[in-house]
Amino acid sequence: MTEEKEGMPVKQEIFLEAGVHIGTKIRTNDMKDYIFKRRDDGLYILDLRKSAERIMEAAKVVAEYKPEEVTVVASRVYSSNPASRFATLTGVNVIKGRYVPGTMTNIQYKKFIEPKLMIVCDPKGERQALVESKKTGVKVIAFCDSDNETKNVDLVVPVNNKGKRSLALVFYIMTRELMMAQGTIKSYDEFKYDISYFEQYVEEKEEKPEVQPPAEEKPEEKPGAKKEEKKEKKAGAKEEAKKPEEKPEPTKKPEKKPEKVKKPQPKELKKEEPKKEEKKAEKPKETKKDEPKEEKKKK
Repeated sequence: MTEEKEGMPVKQEIFLEAGVHIGTKIRTNDMKDYIFKRRDDGLYILDLRKSAERIMEAAKVVAEYKPEEVTVVASRVYSSNPASRFATLTGVNVIKGRYVPGTMTNIQYKKFIEPKLMIVCDPKGERQALVESKKTGVKVIAFCDSDNETKNVDLVVPVNNKGKRSLALVFYIMTRELMMAQGTIKSYDEFKYDISYFEQYVEEKEEKPEVQPPAEEKPEEKPGAKKEEKKEKKAGAKEEAKKPEEKPEPTKKPEKKPEKVKKPQPKELKKEEPKKEEKKAEKPKETKKDEPKEEKKKK
């Protein structure tokens, strides 16, 4: 891309496509000088000329400091990705995600920093960074939308700070200008990165595997072995848990069988035995009585 007329760092069409000029339905008094108009749908439109001028001015200010003296605060997802690209290419520092209170004021904090210049992507979400920058005397460049306040901000860059494409384009321009100032590239033609590099989050996933494979070769064996051991232990535990469940089942069944067999058998035997004895005893009585009668008759 080449510079266009009227001092625009990129074509005006690219600004419009990225939505850098699209504001919100709220306009603060601090941002009224940067508003071009209000659309019929209620959205405020930022002045693209002022946006382009301030982006270029911000890049010049950053170039006056050493990379290690500059810190970018990007709390939102859409700002953290292009901010990290900006940091890797230019050497500046970046704080992604939530800004921890005391980062610039608490000396005992492990990630304590003392920057000389701070770039804030959203004054609303990164209010604590603005408060601490004022206490420590750190200069602040802030990307401000139509609904932002500019308190504690030294340089206002009026842009859409909520759009993914918009933030990618802003960091694209600032990276290119800063690399030119640092002498990393001598012309825009040598800048080989496009806006999608700053926009797409997928590229972070592609970069990580390039560094991880050598470190992952050793630990891959250990966790694999541990998983197999855990599976074996779980399988053994399941088998042990099943065994005690099978044992009580056979013990209950034999308890019922002896009770049924023992009770009916002795009762039947006791009743039958006395009856047979009574019948046998009756027969001899009859024989004894008949014999004497016959003898008397013969006499």
